[in-house]
Formats: sequence, structure tokens, C-alpha cells
Amino acid sequence: MAKKEEFRILSATAILGYGFPTASFEAGMARKPHLIAVDGGSTDPGPYYLGAGVSFTNRGAVKRDLELMLKAGVANHIPVVIGTAGGSGGDPHLAWCQEIIQEIAQENHLHFKMAVIHAELGQEAVLEAFRKGAISPLAPAPELNEADIKASTHIVAQMGLEPFLAALDEDVDVILAGRTYDPVCFAALPIQQGYDRALSLHLGKILECASICATPGSGSDCMFGYIGEDYFRVEPLNPIRRCTTLSVAAHTLYEKTNPYILPGPGGYLDLHECRFEQETESIVRVQGTRFIPGTVGGGTANTVKLEGAKPIGFRTISIAGCRDPIMIAKIDTIIKGVEERVADNFRGTLEHYQLRFNLYGRDGVMANLEPKMSLEGVHELGIIIEAVAQSQEQADTICSFARSTMLHYGYEGRRSTAGNLAFPYSPSDFHAGEVYVFSLYHLLDTPDPARLFRREIIQL
Repeated sequence: MAKKEEFRILSATAILGYGFPTASFEAGMARKPHLIAVDGGSTDPGPYYLGAGVSFTNRGAVKRDLELMLKAGVANHIPVVIGTAGGSGGDPHLAWCQEIIQEIAQENHLHFKMAVIHAELGQEAVLEAFRKGAISPLAPAPELNEADIKASTHIVAQMGLEPFLAALDEDVDVILAGRTYDPVCFAALPIQQGYDRALSLHLGKILECASICATPGSGSDCMFGYIGEDYFRVEPLNPIRRCTTLSVAAHTLYEKTNPYILPGPGGYLDLHECRFEQETESIVRVQGTRFIPGTVGGGTANTVKLEGAKPIGFRTISIAGCRDPIMIAKIDTIIKGVEERVADNFRGTLEHYQLRFNLYGRDGVMANLEPKMSLEGVHELGIIIEAVAQSQEQADTICSFARSTMLHYGYEGRRSTAGNLAFPYSPSDFHAGEVYVFSLYHLLDTPDPARLFRREIIQL
């Protein structure tokens, strides 16, 4: 039997809009890829972008990346696949990205067939599934309730392979998908063409972050992948980078809690027999990955993740600095005093608010997970005062009062009666607008993962 040709994949960048050097992309095209793919989003920037229906990536930057990819793909008859369009993959994000693609096609006289796959679910559909007991928490998420579903502005399901395979069966040139399990953008086409599912998904797990798996790593550079019958290889396309067994193995564990089990829609990757080999100075070869259908606990293979976001109010912030060693030493006592003063002042008139003080220089990054809470040797603190309330005006009121109270707060040993804080900006308070929290981070059992995601075919 003839040896199967390697399937070749060009990963343009870690997230669509993060950019890539033209030279790296051209080096990838010189290797004659069978697929050009990119992940378009993430939940990493938090719930606001899903809840508000806007992208966290810049339109001009996204258009630049897409234009290079689409022109190369259409000219060379190479499929182009985009997942989690618009950053969060809801319907407004999908429409935003589709508009950019149509604009590029018109300006460059490109003609192609495109599948658009929707990931957003209507509230009624989610409520019906909830009432049937088909939704369960994804730890550490709490139990779901109907109020959270009804308060959510957008709810998406994270699609696996099935909607992509259905679209590829219609012989499309471009796939634009809503919220997607990141590796699927890279894995669907080789799996459709008979390549190993486990290896395709494992390679997709690495390629979705592009050159972050190389050293030195970058989210703004291209990466190339090859899939053989019982292995895959990864290669950076920029001569300043190289893949090592350490860098590729480390990225395999990226964002995972178990070094041997990588769960996703439809099943999980088992890495107990996985081997990483340094093939050349810059290429790493991987073998031994296995795919196990179903969940780790033995549940159904038709489980998908739901993500939803709901508004909880409006935010105002004030940024200040402190360089008084006496105040720094007493900062927790002062914060407690300010909080008590704010609560007392608005008792009975404005009580539904949140007030936080982020201290940069001590625990502003790690918060209550910070292992080094000592302020010994700290000569200055950056303080962010954050107020969240039911309206922007109420948030302004709480933030303003907390800021002025802290500015002139009296404490033993104070030297400056004119003020304890330094403000880098005037005005000192800033509107951060509406605030969202994740309302759904749950698992949905569905009888048909392909039909759950609405698909339309567009001829441009």
C-alpha cells in the first residue's frame, strides 16, 4: 500500500487580528499547504465581549490578516477556515466578520463558496434544554437557574467537528464559524480526508496558538503543521524561532489541568503514550496520541459547552498612586475604613453596589492567590478604585466618594493633610461602561451536535 502523503496546514496567527509577518506567511505558502486556518477568538478577555456582542480585536487588523489569507487561499484553491469569529462567536460577532470577508471579496474581485456556521442559541432553546435536565455545570460553575438564562444577552455553544464536517461535505472554499473548540479549525479537513483523529486534534491544539509553541514564542507569527499516518510535525516559519521537544510538550499542556487528559467536544485526547522527538533543529515530531470518545467520566460523546454572559451594572474607576511609607504600611486598615465610611454615608439611599480596591505593587495581579502579601520593601503602590452599581450615575457616586474619602483619610502618623494620593489623570474618574459576568459555563447534552448549529451556504 502506498504511503499516505503528509497533510500540510498553515496556521496564520494565534488569534485573527493579532497579525503575522508577511515573510512567514509566504514561507508557509511556499510549502504548499492543503489548509489555511486561524482561531478567531477566546474567552480569555472576559465576559464583556460576548455579553455586549462586540469584538476584542480591531477591525482593521482583522481585515489585514483575512485579506492575505483569503487572497492566497482562493488563488491557490486552498480552503480557508476561521473559528470563533469576531472574538466570541455569537451572532453579532459572526455578522461582523462576515461583513469584513464580503468587503474583501468585493474589493479584490474574489469568487468563492462560503459556509457560515452559527453557534448562538436562543434563550427559549436553552430554557427548554434546562427544563429537560440536559444542562449540567462545568466545574467550578454553579448550578444553573432560569433567571440566569433569561438575563443572558448572548449564549453560544462551543461546536466540535460535526458542523465543520457537514460544511466540508458541501465542497466549500471558506468556513466562517461561530464559537468553536479551537483545534477543530485545523483538524476537521484532515479528519474528513482520512487522517487520524487524535493526531489531527492534537496538532490543532498546538497550531491554534501558532508560534506560541516555539521558542522564542509569539502569538503574532505563523506556524506550519504536517500530519502523517502515525505522527505529526510542527515547524516555525520564522528563522528566529525553533520548536523544541520542551516547547511543544509544554504547549500541549497549555490551559489544561491534567497532563495526560485533554477533554473537548465528542471525547478527549489520551496522552499517556505520547512521545515528542527532536527531528531537526527547529522541527518536532509527535506520536502516540489517542482519542477516546465520550467524557472522562464515561458520559455521552454529544456534549458541548455553553457560554453565556449577562449584565450586572455599570463600572466607574479611579486610578491613583501612593508613595507614603506610613500609608502603605497601614493600607488594609485604611481601605477597610474607607469601605465603612462609604457604606455608612449611603445607607438607606444607595446600597446595591460593589466597591473594590486593586493594589498594584502587592496583589493587584494575583489578588487572593498572591503568595507574597508582605509590603516590606514596597516604596509605592498603584491603587485602582472600582465601583459597580445599577447605573452609571450610581457607580460615579460611589467611586467619587470612595476616592475623595481615601484622598483625605486620616491615619496615625499622616504627614500630608493636603492629600494621600497622586492622580495621574484629570479627570480622575473614568466610565468603564456596562459590566458583564459569565452566566453560563455549562455542558449541554444534545442528540445531534451537527443540527444544533445552523449552517448557511453563501456564494460570493
